[in-house]
Parts: sequence; C-alpha cells; structure tokens
Amino acid sequence: MRRLSIVHTESSCGWGGQELRVIIESRGLMGRGHGVRIAAPAQSRIFEEAGRRGVPVSALPIARKSLPALLAMRRFLSRSDADIVNTHSSTDSWLASVACRHLGVKRRIVRTRHISAPIPDNAATRWLYHSGTDHIVTTGEALRRQVMRETGLAADRVTSIPTGVDLQQFSPGDGQAARRALGLPAGAFVVGIVATLRSWKGHRFLVEAIAGIADAGVLLAIVGDGPGRDNLRRQVESLGIAARVFMPGQQADVVPWLRAMDVFTLPSYANEGVPQAIVQAMACGLPVVSTAAGAIGEVVVPGVTGLAVAPQDAVSLRNAIVQLRADRALRERLSRAGLEQVRARHGLEPMLDRMETLFHTLQQRSAGVAAVRETGRE
Repeated sequence: MRRLSIVHTESSCGWGGQELRVIIESRGLMGRGHGVRIAAPAQSRIFEEAGRRGVPVSALPIARKSLPALLAMRRFLSRSDADIVNTHSSTDSWLASVACRHLGVKRRIVRTRHISAPIPDNAATRWLYHSGTDHIVTTGEALRRQVMRETGLAADRVTSIPTGVDLQQFSPGDGQAARRALGLPAGAFVVGIVATLRSWKGHRFLVEAIAGIADAGVLLAIVGDGPGRDNLRRQVESLGIAARVFMPGQQADVVPWLRAMDVFTLPSYANEGVPQAIVQAMACGLPVVSTAAGAIGEVVVPGVTGLAVAPQDAVSLRNAIVQLRADRALRERLSRAGLEQVRARHGLEPMLDRMETLFHTLQQRSAGVAAVRETGRE
C-alpha cells in the first residue's frame, strides 16, 4: 500500500476515549509509514498529549464554529498535502466539510462518530452526512445502525471499526504488587472505574451503590478527572464513605489501577460507543459490570463476558457487585471470556488494518476520479 498523508481534526478541548483513540490511531499509522498530523485548538488536552507522544500537531482556533475558524481550517487544509481528512467532533466536522465542499479544497473526508448521542434531523445535518463527508466510521455496530437509521445513509457509506487496545500494554498482571505500589489494602475487594468524570458515565450511581454495601472491605477506586469531580467528592463525604473511596485523579498509566481491581464497572447511561475502558479492563483480566448504553452490549454480553445492569439504577448495580463479591467462580469465568473476546476482536492491529484499508480505498477512488477528469480533458 502506498504511503498516505492523513490529517485528524479534533475541536474538543476535553479528554477521554475519543481523544485517546485519535492519538493511538495516529501513532499506529505513523508506525506503518504514513504521514499523520493532528489539528486541534492550542488550549486542548489533545494538542498537549499529541506533542508529548510524538504525533505532529498543528494549533487551529477550531474550538467553536466561527468565520475565523472556518478560514483557518480552509487555510490549513489548502496548504496540506492530505489525502484524507478524518474529523471527530461536530464542530471540526462542519468546518472541514464546508472548507472542502464550498471553498475549493479537494480532500476526502471521513467522519468518525464516537458516541451515540442523537443526530439532529434537519437539512443542514443531512447535508453534512450525505454531501459533506465521504464516509462515516463508528466505534460500534449499534452506532452504525443508528447513523443509518437517523440519516438515511446507505450501508456502504458507514463502517463500524471499534477502537483497539495495545494487548502488550493492557494485560493481566500481579494484582497484589499493583496494590502495594498504589497504597491499596491487600485484603480489600476493590471495585473500580476508569472514566472521565462526566454525568452520563454514571459515577454517582456507583458511589450510591458502594454506600449501600455494608461490608467495609469493599472499596471503590474512581480513576479519572473531569467536570463532575467536586460533586462526586461532596457525594462521597455526605454518604460517609470517604475512607472507602480512592480518587487519584487523571493517571498517565491506568494499567496498575486496573490490575489492582477485583471488578471493573462502567454504569454509563448515554453517549457511548464501545468504551475503550471496558476493553482495557477485559484485556487486564477483569470481570465487568456495565449497562447496554450505546454499543456496550457488543462487548459486555450478559452472563458471558460481564454483567449488565439497568442504567441509572444504584440498586441493580449494587446487587451485581455483591454477586461478584460472593462468587469467585463467576468472576473467573467472566474474566476468561472477556479476555478471550478482546484478544480475538479488539487488538490494536485489526483496528489499524481496517482504518488503513478504508483510507486507501477512498484515496484510490479520488485518484480514479482525477484520472477520468484528465482523460476527459484530453
């Protein structure tokens, strides 16, 4: 396959699985010899992380839709040699699509849709999906079906490519050694979550569930940071369980925390694709408790690779945790099945293979159109 030049645009200033996938995918395709660059606001976390992790990055004022942002995007893309522009959030998708379709910049545009939020039903959004982009990638099959249902796009315009994880990095390890390094009690039963502290991740229901478990040996590790941090701290204090809850904040390396856990939870109730955190937890050999939000059901198969609970239901969540606490054999069975599933379907290389093939197909289609136009001139 020929070398491609790929630009990822990301207007989000937050940090989570979406932004992390952009960086992981960029690094992976760079490792295969492709030219990759990320364009993001200078104040965004992805701008900082891309530079730190060795991915070329350009600062663009694209955090909000505006005429200066559109002109900056047009300038940037017109000077770029990109074969493919891969957009990721709504704002940068609009800016890149308008720049390429109405302002004369000829680039193939792929939109990766990471979340299951409803798609607006209006003429402008229909233009964005039907004419403003060449292809849509989703991070789960449920999201793919949603996009086709809500936009009317044909099946060959939408592809599901779940995020892959590095199975060398995320793997089972010595849980007791991890606990010693992190200062967690050796004999405790540690329930954990790794996620940005946003409302729809369901942290508050998890805190309530832990508070409802009388066993003081059941501890909670909340790994991550975000806008919900202060509210969660107040909730923990008000429920009188501060001694049982660890909140270490954002971690550059979450593997030790995953290895220190007995059970991984992600009680999200909205906006999910296939969450990287669940795949990472399964790769580390953890049993998982989650919901069916978004495309989570594609990895958490109830009773097979995990336990599924009702969303926004602390009692259901508490009961699942108590069940796993009492049943070591169930924990081990779910862990084995989850690990086997991740190794078979969610490694990093299959994701890179599929993205690379899609990008090449679109680039070749562009080359074919250009050749036909040249022939017509002759």
